[in-house]
Amino acid sequence: MSEHTSHAADDGQTDGASDEGADDTVEVLVVGSGIAGCTAALAAARAGASVLLVTKATRPDETSTDRAQGGITTTRGDPDSLKADILAASDHTADPDAVDVLVENADAAIEDILLSTLEIEFDSSSESSGKSGGEESRTVSGGSFDYTREAAHSEHRILHVDAETGTHILRPFLTYLGDHDRVEIRDDTAALELLTHEGRVHGVVTDERATGRPVYAGVTILATGGIGALYSRSTNPDAATGDGIAMAALAGADVADLEYVQFHPTAYAGSESSRTSNGDGDANHTSSREGEAAEADDPFLLSEALRGEGAVLRNGDGERFMPEYHPQGDLAPRDVVARAVADEREATGEVVLDVSPLEFDAEFPALAETCRDRGVTGEKIPVAPCEHFLCGGIDVDEYGRTTLDRLYAVGECARTGVHGANRLASTSLLEGLVWGRRAGADAAGAEPEPGVIDAPELVDRDPDLPDRFAAEKSRRLKRTMDEYLGLRRTRDEIGRASAILRRLKGEVDAYTRTRTARDLYELRNACVTALLIARAASENPTSKGCHYLEDGSEPNANAAADD
Repeated sequence: MSEHTSHAADDGQTDGASDEGADDTVEVLVVGSGIAGCTAALAAARAGASVLLVTKATRPDETSTDRAQGGITTTRGDPDSLKADILAASDHTADPDAVDVLVENADAAIEDILLSTLEIEFDSSSESSGKSGGEESRTVSGGSFDYTREAAHSEHRILHVDAETGTHILRPFLTYLGDHDRVEIRDDTAALELLTHEGRVHGVVTDERATGRPVYAGVTILATGGIGALYSRSTNPDAATGDGIAMAALAGADVADLEYVQFHPTAYAGSESSRTSNGDGDANHTSSREGEAAEADDPFLLSEALRGEGAVLRNGDGERFMPEYHPQGDLAPRDVVARAVADEREATGEVVLDVSPLEFDAEFPALAETCRDRGVTGEKIPVAPCEHFLCGGIDVDEYGRTTLDRLYAVGECARTGVHGANRLASTSLLEGLVWGRRAGADAAGAEPEPGVIDAPELVDRDPDLPDRFAAEKSRRLKRTMDEYLGLRRTRDEIGRASAILRRLKGEVDAYTRTRTARDLYELRNACVTALLIARAASENPTSKGCHYLEDGSEPNANAAADD
């Protein structure tokens, strides 16, 4: 994202990244550059606030938004139908009031931000392809779009651009913000700690100086994304280390629903040998040739839109199996399909996504090209479940306000209540858009005068770490999460995970007290978030959605364990 970096705000402030001697003050600070963070920044700027957006990313593809394939759901004028599908997919654990906020604001947010402001050219239906730029296509209800359908949706209502929708939204969005006179974007900048005083958040400490650099803000909005780096296989970028959740929780903010970690059922499985060698996350022990093979076998998503358009899952015996697991077959809710895929892989050796019912190259050219680039040929693509999305997070209200004063959270790091125990496909971009828009406007309306407080100076007196410390601890974390807090759990496994993670966090904390470095803070944040997931799982005795308890009994967080 370096091409979009450091547009100075309209108060004459120069790019803070180049002036390490001064501290920053800004009215609204946004941490994160996915769709939720970008929307919050735009909404705050529209409302008259000066906005600084800081992000660890240096390229758009280092965000989850850029990797979003299937699309963004609309209501197509029927919010009640979308609400019913969201509640059903969540096994009726989603908050109905939060779902109302989503569906009642969905189409207006899409029309305002994506159609009118960014002019995203969503795919149009073949019979109206010549009208894609016409006036009638600028509203969800009036446009002749090529709506697709995904799992657990009762109708075709999803806007998309091929199967790389996120890319076609985020990159124009960053360009638009880069030209906005009230927004400064600062990339390659990590937030390490929240600045708090008497229950109010006053900004963050960034890693722009060796001992931390304060950025003071009237309002801080966290939009830091997900937790994929806690697992060995994820569709998230490597930087998805749960930073916002950990920082907020350490500052005293409430979190909720963290036990609900969603696995996508159809990520590219790779070869058995590559999964074995990569499962511990240790890529540095491979040769150059092995490293290239490992990269080729990294998971990539096979969008649910494929199944929505007719692709089917088959086991190692060539049989369709999903109709035996759920009445909706291949379009059952994600948690159901993911567990079924895991079962069939174990029983028959593999599961493939059969795309032969489609014109794959014509209908999904970007995905087809990705397959070819990875050496995947033919119409049967090996798939396996893969960590994809956190349904819970920092607890927020209908405007993204957390339980700490002047702190908001939006996007995947936030728990709005929309998803409950299992997220409906193609609602994540919409949630980021709706809550980002509401949070940004609300933050700017709070008369956010920055308050300068004494900022802690982070310690950096011991720059040396044991060789491969971070890599080894990260590998141990991933192994623990994979084995004990994955698709299926038992009370003993949750207890074992809690014990391992407590020890691991203690080992990491011993170094964060004496050394300031991004990778170390990311590891700390990952450990904190993992512990919060284990605690939430231990406190929830009900097997629902993504929190699937094999033993059906109450988890015991105090179970003795060793690693």
